[in-house]
Amino acid sequence: MTESPVTGKFASEFCQTLLQLETQPPMFEVDASNVLDYFADVGRPQWDKLGLGTDELVTSTAAELAWGVSNIVIRVDTPERSFVVKQSRKQLRTEIDWFSQLDRIWREVDVLQTLESLLPAGAVPRVLSEDRDNYLFTMEAIDADHRVWKADLLDGVFDSSIADTLARHLAAIHRGSTGNAEIAARMSDQTVFDELRLDPFYRYVAETCPRFSEPLNSLIERTTQRHDCLVLADFSPKNILLTNGGPVIVDFETGHYGDPGFDIGFFLSHLLLKTVKHHERAAESIAPAKRFWQIYSEQLSAEPSPAWLIDQSRGSGFEGQSVEHLAACMLARVDGKSRVDYLQEVWQPDFIRNFCDDLLTAGQPQMTDAFDLLERSLKSRSVQ
Repeated sequence: MTESPVTGKFASEFCQTLLQLETQPPMFEVDASNVLDYFADVGRPQWDKLGLGTDELVTSTAAELAWGVSNIVIRVDTPERSFVVKQSRKQLRTEIDWFSQLDRIWREVDVLQTLESLLPAGAVPRVLSEDRDNYLFTMEAIDADHRVWKADLLDGVFDSSIADTLARHLAAIHRGSTGNAEIAARMSDQTVFDELRLDPFYRYVAETCPRFSEPLNSLIERTTQRHDCLVLADFSPKNILLTNGGPVIVDFETGHYGDPGFDIGFFLSHLLLKTVKHHERAAESIAPAKRFWQIYSEQLSAEPSPAWLIDQSRGSGFEGQSVEHLAACMLARVDGKSRVDYLQEVWQPDFIRNFCDDLLTAGQPQMTDAFDLLERSLKSRSVQ
């Protein structure tokens, strides 16, 4: 039998890939205990690029930062400057197995560099160097005495001015990237978004909770069909660092050109989950979510409005689909692969499931309807 040219070509390329994997040196996995050894050895070009010398290697310190579950993030302090090292990990640090490709970190670098032209100076860290062989890059360090907004919210501190600033930033990103063919071409691949968001959040819940299978599978399909603007897909309070100069946004490996409603739903789901946690102060704790949506909507509605904002021809339209994402993301944090650990009262998971069920079956609800429903439901429960 004669081998087809296509099959032969594929086999040849496959063997070449295997050979490259076998001969490629293993990735130098850094942590706080060995990152300075990395810079003294294979990472020396990165150290030199930062303008640092041998003496600084001896006098520098390193400490791991608590930035999520998918990467290792280390702060390095030298006598001359401070910076952050970030490196990909294939397996995420969750109880349920969860994997993603290592090269997602280069999407993060691309997004960071793109945002420099869309946001005010200082709103995101500046990339300093890259080590492609070891899936690692360095970036500016944030003030050491910064606070993480998530911690403030969990502690019951609800500052709507932070939500105001973030709404303006996200609106600037969505509006500024709409119709940008260059950004769309560079960030059209949604593989990592699927690996880190759609699959562990939506698809996993659809498979394990049949009650939500139909609406979630429909939402997955409609989400992947939208290519409207740059979407961060990890815009959440844990990635908002509060400094004296204002909030700084970090963590962009899930960035892609897609459905802006995901950013809205993902972000607001975190705020409304905090409202459920602080249910006895519902009116106060939901205020940042209301302020965010108000300012974002005003910024996007200014002429000329993006076509996707007013286009009702695709499914439930932008606002309706944002509400669906809100419900789906809240569900994912009680039934998905990455679950919140701060909802300790026994009634809260079922309360969230029922709230989300109402949103997913409501037709085309507005975002303010979702806020009102949550407040009414929490109030009704408190008087039982």
